[in-house]
Amino acid sequence: MASVSMPGGKRRKGRKAAPMAELNMIPFIDVMLVLLVIFMVAAPLLTVGVPVDLPKTGAAQLNIEQKPIAVTIDERGRLFLQEKEVTIERLIPEIQAIAKDGFDERIYIRGAAQVNYGRVAEVLAALKAGGYAKTALINQPQERR
Repeated sequence: MASVSMPGGKRRKGRKAAPMAELNMIPFIDVMLVLLVIFMVAAPLLTVGVPVDLPKTGAAQLNIEQKPIAVTIDERGRLFLQEKEVTIERLIPEIQAIAKDGFDERIYIRGAAQVNYGRVAEVLAALKAGGYAKTALINQPQERR
C-alpha cells in the first residue's frame, strides 16, 4: 500500500485520493449567463421591420423591454408599419389598432440612409398630429476606430 502524506508531516497508509470525476460547472454557467444577456439585448432589434440601410451615428443603443412598434421608410420612400406596407393616411389608424399603451406607446422610426429628410419629417408630423408624441429615430452605431 502507498502512503499518503498528511499535514504536519505525518504519513497515513491507505489508498491514494481518486481523481475527481465531476465537471466544474461554474465557468460553464458564467458563459451561458453572459450569452443569455447578449441575446436578450440584441434579439429585439434583429427582428423588427423591413430591412433597410440605416444611417450610422454615435448614439447609444436602445434598451427595449417589449416588441416595439416600428415604422420603416425604405430607399424609395415607401412606408411600412412593422412588415406591412401602409399609406401615410392609414398609418395612424393602423397604429391605433396595434398599440397596447394607447398614445403613450413609443414608436420607432427606421429610415434608410438614402431617404429624403422631408419624408421622415412628414412621418414625424403625421405621428404627432395623430397624438403619438413618443417617437424615436433608429440608426446604426458608428464603428469605433
